[in-house]
Amino acid sequence: MADYNRGRLVSLDALRGLAVMGMILVNSAAGMFYGQQATVYSTLLHASWQGLTLADTVFPAFLMMVGVSIPMALARAKTGGGLDRAQAERIGGRTIRLFVLGFLLSNIYWFADFESGEWRLWGVLQRIALVYGACAALFLVAGARARIVLIVAVLVLYWPLTLVPALDGLPNDIWQRGHNFVASVDRVLLGAGGHNYVKGPEGYDPEGLLGTLPAIAHGLIGVALGEYLMRRERRFAAMLAAAGAAMFALGLVWGLAFPIIKDIWSSSFVLVTCGLTTLALVGLHVLLDGRGPEKADCFPVSVATAFGSNAIAAYVLHMVTGSLLGWDLLLAPYRWMLGWAPPAIASLAPVLIYMALLWAFVAWLRRNGWIIKI
Repeated sequence: MADYNRGRLVSLDALRGLAVMGMILVNSAAGMFYGQQATVYSTLLHASWQGLTLADTVFPAFLMMVGVSIPMALARAKTGGGLDRAQAERIGGRTIRLFVLGFLLSNIYWFADFESGEWRLWGVLQRIALVYGACAALFLVAGARARIVLIVAVLVLYWPLTLVPALDGLPNDIWQRGHNFVASVDRVLLGAGGHNYVKGPEGYDPEGLLGTLPAIAHGLIGVALGEYLMRRERRFAAMLAAAGAAMFALGLVWGLAFPIIKDIWSSSFVLVTCGLTTLALVGLHVLLDGRGPEKADCFPVSVATAFGSNAIAAYVLHMVTGSLLGWDLLLAPYRWMLGWAPPAIASLAPVLIYMALLWAFVAWLRRNGWIIKI
């Protein structure tokens, strides 16, 4: 394993970058599907309810990497004053900034035209904010064992919580979209679901209130992984591979009773996606860490690490510029390729061009040694 004190582990930046690239790819593919009625690969679209596609794995991977980075960023604070006033203000300030930024970006079109629809409280950055704030505070105030107990308690108790009768009287069926207590809280909290991402009497928000609880447990698994990375165990790769495989297998088995559902962040979903992310990190570690700077700077590793070094900045820029996919300039290659290429491949052309433009920006930041922090 590469010595963490000698610099950032390439595998961490690469996986973080791949995760945010995946988030942008998935959002952009959905934009082509819903905005241009284009044919896209089904694995690039989220599962309607239970099940798992490639699209469903990228945000959880990023959220886990948020947890991994916390021990590395706050190790000195933990051995010092812990969660003192200065650290509380720093963590609280960043949590609020991320949440407010997420709220602004989630409602950018509503701010431009109040008649365009309803505002939305939750979103991706808002969930990242809450998970970061909770995990950072818990890292400073609780020991590793206490946090493991908390992870287990949240994941186990979340299951019966979803089975509590819905607040608005909708029949409870965890296998049916929106028919559960977690979704009903979103509907009751936000005006019969009018301010949720999914509208209607069965509506809910996939980044809603109660789903944040297992998402925090998700982040805490990342914290545990980050602590283990910093201990520089000799057989670290083998141990992590075993842990990843165990989480994945346990999640699959649990999913037979408590289905794998991203939209409520079910406990089985947490374990399956944490297992996959851990296995991906092990693979990247074997390929990249300790291989010298030439390995880290080679293409396509440099693309992933450029996104990983400024992951939040890249995602924010994507949220602001996502409408570019509707421009004729970017759609021209898609329309040209429809004449001779499979439609699903043609639909990737504007998406990849758009992502290349984002990469040019984050690569420029990396060349200049700039990391944008929020």
